Amino acid sequence: MTQPLIGVSTYLEDASWGVWRLPAALLPVGYPRLVQSAGGIAAMLPPDDPGLAAAAVARLDGLVVAGGPDVEPVRYGADPDPRTGPPARERDAWELALIRAALDTGTPLLGICRGMQLLNVALGGTLVQHLDGHVDAVGVFGRHGVTPVAGTRYASLVPEESSVPTYHHQSVDRLGTGLVVSAHAHDGTVEAVELPGPSWVLGVQWHPEMAEDTRVMAGLVRAAS
Repeated sequence: MTQPLIGVSTYLEDASWGVWRLPAALLPVGYPRLVQSAGGIAAMLPPDDPGLAAAAVARLDGLVVAGGPDVEPVRYGADPDPRTGPPARERDAWELALIRAALDTGTPLLGICRGMQLLNVALGGTLVQHLDGHVDAVGVFGRHGVTPVAGTRYASLVPEESSVPTYHHQSVDRLGTGLVVSAHAHDGTVEAVELPGPSWVLGVQWHPEMAEDTRVMAGLVRAAS
């Protein structure tokens, strides 16, 4: 069986390696390694002209929208909270276009942290701009329990409560059109959302690329095969 090609969105950051310090399209290595461990081939998708998103998605078997900076609140009709980070407008525009192209074509889609939040925004939802208790320390992933909602796609992949790596201070507020909640944290925070129906669309608030559990990514890879 041919391994499916899974596109993963990337950051644009100044980065250093060897003698160089240059603008770079980069991605924490946990993302491609998780795709590979789950049986897919990873392809990096740096921000580009949003008008090219449909052409990019047409060449993929599945799409992962990676974690990263806060979504600009104007995208969901809100004023920025003082604790919301600086905007990443180029990345917002590109990833929202990727998500819409995947939804339009039924391409299997997994949103991770920011990716889940963007999926919600793409479907008309809003975000909580700040909550406490989901970041242990700056630059340090914490862990907390996540409980699946019975009967959901996520619960079919991970039926038990599990401890997951987490690093976020924003979350889903009003659900986007058609989305259902498929997991919660102990404090009630929405930890996973999905679209019921034949298309494979799932968002998770945590960072599966920072753990050994491949079940969520394997679900995407199977759907893309």
